Amino acid sequence: MAMNVHESSTDPDEVLALRLRALAHPARLAIVRALAQTGRCQCGQIVRGLTLAQSTVSQHLKVLKEAGLITGTIEGPRSCYCLDRATVQALADDLLPLLARLAAPPTEAEASDETDAPGNPDPREGALA
Repeated sequence: MAMNVHESSTDPDEVLALRLRALAHPARLAIVRALAQTGRCQCGQIVRGLTLAQSTVSQHLKVLKEAGLITGTIEGPRSCYCLDRATVQALADDLLPLLARLAAPPTEAEASDETDAPGNPDPREGALA
């Protein structure tokens, strides 16, 4: 059984990786885009917008929900899903600085550190071990 982000580690990198894995599928990207545009969708509406079987869409919704990116409620015979915008904002807040740092060239001090002493650039003990 997959672990819900709220039940998993509180390590920010693990939470970030879980959310990125949840988004790392074209169908799931299509689902979150659709939810972002409409604000709220019933599962049937999501299925009609994709060329996938109901069961496949349901599995993708489950992955997104476990990552905390969407919420779902049962309304009578229908399941209704919406984007968890606070979680998406938290993902953006974590990811944008990381991407900016990865895109930036190393500073002079960082470049000299590379040649002086090889080591673990990640401050968490054993992170790159």
